[in-house]
This record gives sequence, C-alpha cells and structure tokens, in this order.
Amino acid sequence: MAFRAATALAAILLAVYSIFFRDLIDAAWLVSFLAAKHSDLLVRFLGPVSLRRMLEGALGMSILTLLFCQLLRLTGERGEASRWTGHGKVLLYPCRLSHSRLLPKKHSFSYSYLLVGVPVGFEGDAGGVISVKARSRLGFFSRLPMSPPEGWFNIDASDYLERGKPGLSLRGKLDEYLRCQGVRPETYPYAYLVTAARFLGYHFNPVSFWYLYNNDKRLTAMILEVNNTFDERHMYFLVENSLLTRQSVSTSCDGNVDQSKRSCQNEPHQQHSFQQTWAKDFYVSPFNSREGSYTVTASNPLNTRCIEDTAGPINITITLLSSRGYHKMVAILSPAGNPLDPCAMTTAQKICFLARWWHVGFLTYPRILKQAAALFFLHRLRMWPRPEPLKGTLSRRATATERQLEAVFRRYLRHLVEQQSSSSSSSSAAAAATVRVKYTAAAGLLSSDDDVQVFASPAARGKKGAEKRGVDLAAPVSHELEFMVLSPVFYTRFTRYPRNGLDAFLHEFDEARTIWLSRPKLLRCLLTSKERKSSSSFSVVVSGNKSAVFWERLFFKAISHLRPGKVVGASDMDRYVMEYESETERKRYLRCVLRVMIADRIAFGSVGMLEVLGVAVPICLAWWLSKAVLSGA
Repeated sequence: MAFRAATALAAILLAVYSIFFRDLIDAAWLVSFLAAKHSDLLVRFLGPVSLRRMLEGALGMSILTLLFCQLLRLTGERGEASRWTGHGKVLLYPCRLSHSRLLPKKHSFSYSYLLVGVPVGFEGDAGGVISVKARSRLGFFSRLPMSPPEGWFNIDASDYLERGKPGLSLRGKLDEYLRCQGVRPETYPYAYLVTAARFLGYHFNPVSFWYLYNNDKRLTAMILEVNNTFDERHMYFLVENSLLTRQSVSTSCDGNVDQSKRSCQNEPHQQHSFQQTWAKDFYVSPFNSREGSYTVTASNPLNTRCIEDTAGPINITITLLSSRGYHKMVAILSPAGNPLDPCAMTTAQKICFLARWWHVGFLTYPRILKQAAALFFLHRLRMWPRPEPLKGTLSRRATATERQLEAVFRRYLRHLVEQQSSSSSSSSAAAAATVRVKYTAAAGLLSSDDDVQVFASPAARGKKGAEKRGVDLAAPVSHELEFMVLSPVFYTRFTRYPRNGLDAFLHEFDEARTIWLSRPKLLRCLLTSKERKSSSSFSVVVSGNKSAVFWERLFFKAISHLRPGKVVGASDMDRYVMEYESETERKRYLRCVLRVMIADRIAFGSVGMLEVLGVAVPICLAWWLSKAVLSGA
C-alpha cells in the first residue's frame, strides 16, 4: 500500500511538473496511465477531512505571515530615498485617467490610476513602500511577490527600455538607449521616471514617461515607453520642439503668505510644459490603425513652484490625430491628489494609502478589456489586424519553440555566408564572395553580449586581414548586409516554406514584414549558388546520409508532407540540419518543426495550444477510463 501511495504521489508531481515545463510533455502519457491505475487510491489518500483542514490552515497561516512581515516593513527606518541628494525625489502620484474617443463614434471613460516617480540613478528603499533596484539575474524566484529586499511597489530596471540586460540600472539602460539614438548620455545628466510600478510582483504598464533634463536642470526631452497588450514595446524619443515658457503664477505667492515666500514674486521663476508632435508607427489598440500622429503636452514633474523641494503635479495630455489631421482620441492624466513622499508618511498613512490604492494596478488590464468589449459589441467599431512590428519596435517575447529554431536558423545563416567561394566567375558571385552579414535576432532572444553577430565569407575574412597588413586588393569589401529579425514568428514561418530560398526571404521582407534587410539585392547573390547546389543533392541527402537513423529520415519525410503547398521534399534548412548538425540538434529540430506542422493542422497554428491538448487529452482519457473501471468493479 505504501508503494502504491508513493507511486500515485509521484504521478501527481510529475503531471504538475510536465504542465509547467514543456519539455516533459511526453511524460504526461505515463502520468495519465499511473493516475488511471491508482485513481481509487488517490481518492482515499486525499479524502480525509483532517488532511484538507490541515492544508487549508497551513495556506492561511502562510498568507497571514507574509502579510504581517510585509506590514512590519512599513514601520522600519529604511529610507535610503531620504538621503538621496540628486535631482528629484521618490514619490507616489495618485492620478485619474480620462479617455475620450471622438471618431468614428464617441466613447468616454475615467478611472483612478497610480504612478510612481523615481529619480533615474537612485537605487534603494523608500520608507518600505517603494524599492528601486537592478537585478543581477532574472528567473522565476526573482519574480516572487513580497520578497524580503523589496517594498510593496517595486521598480525593476529589467522591465524598462531594452528587455533583459540584467545588472544594468535605470541610468545604465537609459545611457545605452541614448547611445543607440546617437545622443551622448552627458547631454541629459538628470532624468526622472514616472511609471506604474510592480505591486506584489504583478506588473502591467501601458506607458512610462522618462523626463530628461540638461545641465541647467531644464526639461528638454522625453521618452515615451509604450507597451501594448501583445507584449510589444516601442520607445518614442522626443526632443523639445515647442517648450512653452511663461512666468509662474502660483497661488502660494500672493499677498497672504509670509515674506520668505513673497520674495518669489521678485524672481522670474520659469514653469515649463513640454510639447511635441510625432508620427504614429506602433500598433496599440485593435480599433486604431498604425496611421496618424500623436501630440503630447506634459507638465514638468520637478517644477518646484516657489517652494523648495515640492514636486509638481502630473499633467499629461496625449491626443491621437487621424491621417487627415482630425482629433480622434484624447487621453488626459491628471492629479487626484498631492504627490506623497513615502519616507515622510507615518505607518498609519502608509496603511491607509495601501488600503485605498492597492487594487488599481490589478484592475488596469481588466478595464482595458471591458472598454474593448464596449467598443466592439456596443459601438461595433472596425478591428484592425495586428501588423508585425516595424524596425525600432521591440517584439513580443519568443516562445520555447521559437528560441530553439532561432539557434538553428542562426547557424544556417552563418553556413550560407561561410560556404561562399571566390572562385566563381560571374560578377554577382564575386560580390557574394566578399559578403558580410550583420545578423540581429528578435528582441530578447540573445544575451546582451550577443545582440548582433557578424558572419563573413572566407574571402571577406581574408580581405579584412589583408587590409590590416596594408595590402591593396582589387575586389571591393563594402558588400555588407544588415539582417534584422523584427518578430520571433519569423522562425516558425521560415520552417513552413518548402524551399528556404530567395523567395522565402523576400516574402518575409516585402509582405509579411517579419525581417528587415538593408540591401535585399545582396541577398540574391548570397542564395543563388546555394539553391543550384542543393537542388541536385536532394535525394542524396535524404536517403544516403549514413549518420541519420531510420526514424530521423521518417520524421523528415513526415514534415515535408505536412508542409503547406504542393512541393514535397526537404527544405534547404532541412538539408543543412541533416548534413551538418549533431544528433542531439537534429532531434530538437525535428520536435520543433513537427510541432509547428501539427499545430497548423489541429491547433490553429498555436504550438502552445497543441501542448495544452497534449496534456489535457490523455488526462481526460485516463479519467474516463478510471471511471469506467471503477464503475465496472
């Protein structure tokens, strides 16, 4: 009996593990068999009321303990923000978001919204409420809520600008982004970030505002970091175009205040409002196309208004203009109260604030879905299909299948470049012989050190060495191709082509827009000779490769038959894998591509849905068999 109980518990753990870790999907079949065989024992083992009450009590005590420990942090003296001597302070901004759609039909709504402002460069804790840090390593346990070093609201540098890059602080990521824009970081020595922070590990942030200041602490630029519900991100870098400057007319500088404040009337204190207009090139809502333009008007959050160390309110107005210049939508972010300094708040004030505002972050995404349902069902607005992101937009995170296929494609592209020969007589082949390809994977797929990789043909590598030695060669060396993957969906789409030749690349470049090429004509020179070579060796590769076992050839043939189109046979990348990849890599490639092909047939092209079916179907079948066996007994 003890052995059967241990086996049943092991089956449960293995089932749960296989659900969360997709590499063990095949183990679900074994789990379903064990669960069906020992289902009666599982019912008896988990049935006692005492065990259920014990588990409920343990769960309740764990939650209460975590909440109690977190509340204790509010009474501590942890206030690194109070010792911050830079520009700006760590603050809480209670706000209200008003949204009005004017075209093609009117629709308005308004709800509360909470923002956190932090000086870029600060790292530490602010009164046990807000914590700012850069994680040195990303992982599952780093996202657990209420971990000891964090406050209730947490700002993690890895959530902003370029994805990943653990270890970089907010200032480091901002400097890196500015360099990519061709701007020296010294131009903006001061910066202030206003964003929706993580609350207990949860994070949904539609837009973050980076305020950039020059050496005179004057607001001269902004970065609007926009995230859509498709896990895509785009940064708009806006330099001052019209900086409204006017005399500060503050109610605190009237005749009813003391003499120290009245002196503000004699000093020309300036209040700045940032204004800019730019073209829209990011898909945010399915009810708006990617055409049109934006206009933003934002107040300076660090405007002191005559009183030292007093922050200004958050006032931001963003207007969406149609392609014809009509006002289509207006979003206003206005203050719902004064900014709050968590280091100056008492314990009672912190608890009251959390009790009032804790739910705001969790409701942002459901509120978006609610308004989208109203636009679709009540107003019947047209839904625009989501286009693939443009260059400069961070794509969604890649799936496990796309990550594995990216590694194979990267090696395949390197092989295409390195197999070029300088012995060809044609001028196009000679150009291809000295080609260099600068490959950039989809956002977040490679580590920070390998964001861009350069592949060079043998002649190009020899040319580079000859140039260093001062040897003058007749062949030019300027044949460089920038190959940028804009969306990770490219890697699964590429495996669907029966022929991974020039037509496949050009289709993804011109029509699907999943890649960007700096010189598409150079790609023609790169692939022409490879296509002629591979077309004559198809039968030899598939039937004569002795290193491939029988089941590998069988699966390759199954993939070729499942591919869309009338052409049956192995693709160019299939041949590369069969000839040059190791046995382990061939197995990984087979599993990935076969899942993609089967998902196209039975899971609407979603590998994730196919994996869910791979777990749910055997479990349901096992449950049905167990009920049949128990009812028969």
